[in-house]
Formats: sequence, C-alpha cells, structure tokens
Amino acid sequence: MEINVKTLNGSYGITLERGALLKVGELLNLDRRVLIVTDDGVPKEYALAVAKQCKTPVIITLPQGEATKNTESWLTLHKTMVENNFTRSDCVVAVGGGVVGDLSGFAAATYMRGIDFYNIPTTVLSQVDSSIGGKTAVDFMGYKNLVGAFYPPKAVVIDPYVIRTLPQRQIVNGLCEALKMAATCDKELFEIFKNTSEFDLDVIEQIIHCSLLIKKAVVEQDERESGLRKVLNFGHTLAHAIESVNGMDKYYHGECVAIGMLPMCSQKVREELETVLLKLGLQVSLQEDAEKLIDACRHDKKMSGDKITVVTVPEIGKFQMKDITFSEFSDMIRSVALK
Repeated sequence: MEINVKTLNGSYGITLERGALLKVGELLNLDRRVLIVTDDGVPKEYALAVAKQCKTPVIITLPQGEATKNTESWLTLHKTMVENNFTRSDCVVAVGGGVVGDLSGFAAATYMRGIDFYNIPTTVLSQVDSSIGGKTAVDFMGYKNLVGAFYPPKAVVIDPYVIRTLPQRQIVNGLCEALKMAATCDKELFEIFKNTSEFDLDVIEQIIHCSLLIKKAVVEQDERESGLRKVLNFGHTLAHAIESVNGMDKYYHGECVAIGMLPMCSQKVREELETVLLKLGLQVSLQEDAEKLIDACRHDKKMSGDKITVVTVPEIGKFQMKDITFSEFSDMIRSVALK
C-alpha cells in the first residue's frame, strides 16, 4: 500500500506493507554510503537486514530511551559521518522508534546543510505518528524537542510485521497516539477502538493505515504547524510536562498523551476515552504533584503571555482550538492529578 504525502518542496511516499523491511533496497536509494541509526532495544536483525541492501552501510547503535535524544547523541552521529567520509550525496536511515527517527532526521537535516533521510519506524507509535510530517528534534535542558527542524524524509517504509516483537506495553503506547487522532478527527476510527476486544495484527494495521491518512491530511494543509497541525498536539502539553517532571523515562510518551487528553474533553468524551484507556490497561489519573506539572507547562512553546493555546474535544471526531488563561489550564491539570 502506497500513500503519497505532499510537502512545501515536493512529496514523499509511505510504503505500508508486510515484509517491506526485506525489500528496502528496491524502495529506497541505498547505492551509496548509508548511516543506519538504531538503538539497543530494536532487534539487531532489523538494522542488519537494511545493511545487507546498502552499498556502504555504517551501523550505529545507541542506548534506547528518551534520554538518548540529546545534543551529545546528535554530535555522535555527525562525528560518525565525518569519520566515514559521508558527503552530501549520502544518506541517513533510521531503524527504530520515535527517538531514533527524531534524532536521525535532525542529524540528516544539519549535516552539510541537509542530506537524504529515510525512516523505517519499528514501533506502533512511530508508525502511526512521528515517522511522517517532517518534525525532527532533540531534547535540551530537560525539555522535549526544544532544538530541531522541519525536515521531511525522502521516504518512509512501514512493515507491520516488525511490531510482532514488541511487548504489549509498547503496542499500547503507540495505540494511544492513534486514539488521539481518532478522538479529534475520525469517529469511525474511534469506533474501532471502542468495539475491539483483541488488538491483533490485522486490527493494528488497519489503525495504522487510518492514522496515516489523518496525519497526511493534516500536514499537507499545515506542514509548519502554523494552524491546523496544532490539532496533533491534543493531549501533548500536559504529556510533555509529565515527561519533564519524571525525567522522561518513567512513562512512555503515549501513556502521557493518554492522560493529557482527559482534562481537555467534554465530560461525555472523557468518559468514553476513560473506558477505552482502561480497556488498554492504562491509568486515568496521575500521582504526580499537580503544581510541579503546572510549573513545567509554563515552558511550553504554546504559551503566549498568560494565555496558552489548547486543543479541546467537545465530541468524538471534532475538535476546537482556543486560547485560555493559564489559570484555567492549571485547573484542568488538577482534575487528573491526585495530589
């Protein structure tokens, strides 16, 4: 299955196909030096499968986890490319989740003012969300994605087979991002979540496809996040605060987004979301100190003076963007924090 995403400077294709990992040599231009970036949480055979299809592969394996997405790792990728004589005609391939994709994309965007970047996401979270749209970044001084660039990939290859090696918690983590898109934009997709009792590969592949179509439609209209694309931030302001307060490793990103959505909904929607989240085995309230979370939110890039732009969901499949006072937003946070 092929999905084409238009960008300000062209377009790129997304291949969604079982077994695609074993044919990336046909789908991507790997007849050159290729920096393959992965982490130690990804099965080694995935990066090796890509390397076998490259002319001159260089594999770098980083420690897994959000803590790796920093300027030191970014410099490490640059040093590796310099030491292996990478030129502007060479490329970077990410084989991993969102951390690997964000970091690799930013390294590609900034090496020699930009070289080709391909993304091969291996988690549900990265397959439904972060692998497309062109956002690349690293965390800085404890804040997520503070340093980065908009840099679309040349192509994305999604192989649903690779998620079979993921633990259940990682699968649910990714499904939360798809649930976010369903709540804001697609009532039919939400019904899949609502009515599904077993999230097997067939159902997850259907969710991935629906999510990609939603994100494609959004980013094509607003690639640089000046308007509509902000809908994808639904649940993220509080989510990023949770990650900052907890050092970014206590919870997975999707788990934080799940909690972050709840105070931004009408009571009816909140009840529906809570039912789905509980079915997925997720919590629907926080143990963190509400005031610490509120303080972390003050650094959010959506702040403007004493106002913050939020995405709310009055009913499933519909959203609103509005500016509210930080005091109002703080009260929303307190509604999901137990302290």
